[in-house]
Amino acid sequence: MTARLTVEYDGGPFGGWARQPGSTTVQEELERVLATVLRRPVTLTVAGRTDAGVHAVGQVASHSGPPAPARALNALLPPAIAVTASVAAPEGFDARRDATSRAYCYRVLNRPARSPFERLRALWWPHAIDRAALEACAAELPGAHDFTAFTPTETDHVRFERLVLSAQWRADGDVLEFWIEADAFMRHMNRVLVGTMLEVAGGRRALEDLSALLGGAPRSRAGATAPAHGLFLAGAGYGEPILPSAELAALFAQVRGPRG
Repeated sequence: MTARLTVEYDGGPFGGWARQPGSTTVQEELERVLATVLRRPVTLTVAGRTDAGVHAVGQVASHSGPPAPARALNALLPPAIAVTASVAAPEGFDARRDATSRAYCYRVLNRPARSPFERLRALWWPHAIDRAALEACAAELPGAHDFTAFTPTETDHVRFERLVLSAQWRADGDVLEFWIEADAFMRHMNRVLVGTMLEVAGGRRALEDLSALLGGAPRSRAGATAPAHGLFLAGAGYGEPILPSAELAALFAQVRGPRG
C-alpha cells in the first residue's frame, strides 16, 4: 500500500522541510509521529521542499504502507503542524515524482502601519506600490523561461528552465498576494521574483529589465530575496492545474486570521 498525506504547517519554528543536522524540521517531526503511530520507521517523500520559515497550506507527502489516521497523528504533532488528510493512494504513488505542478502564494502587506496579525504571515511593505506595474510583471512570467537570475549562484540545480503555468497578483484589502504555478521551482525563486517585482512597482527598475532577466541573466542582476515568512506552498497538482481555486482562496482566508 501507499499513503498520501496533505499537510499544513507554520514554517517559523522549523529549519525547513528536509531533515538536516542541528535543526528541527517538518519532515523530522512528521516521520517521528508516523513511526510512533504505525510502529515502524517511515520515510516521507514530499511534493515541494520548503526552506526555513516558509509555510504550507497544501503540502503533499507520501510513504509506503497503510495510512495512519490523521486524528492520531495530530494528537502527537506539535501545534505548528497539522495533517488535514491521510488516505490510501494508488500503489507506487510518489508525491514528488508524480507531481506535475506546484503552486505558491507570497503575501505583501502594503500600508503605512505594520500589523501584529500579519507579522509572520506577510512582508510589511510601507512603500508606494504601482499595482498596475505588479500585474504587468506577472503577465511576463507564464511560459518557459531560464530562471538563473532568480536562484542563488551556489546551487545544486543543473536545469534552470521552468515552465510557469500561471502567475497573477490579487488584492485583498491592504494585502497583495502573488500566486504562481509552475512545473517546478528552484530555491528562492519565488522570493527573488517578488523582490524584483517590488523594485519594478516602486519605480526602481523598468519592466523591460524583468523581461531581460528571464533569459538566463546572472543572479547579481535580479532584485533582493524577499523574506521567507511571506511565502506559502499552496498545493501540488497531479495531472490538473491548481490555480485559480476557490477552495484555496477560502483556506487562505482562514490562515491569515483577524486583520489589524
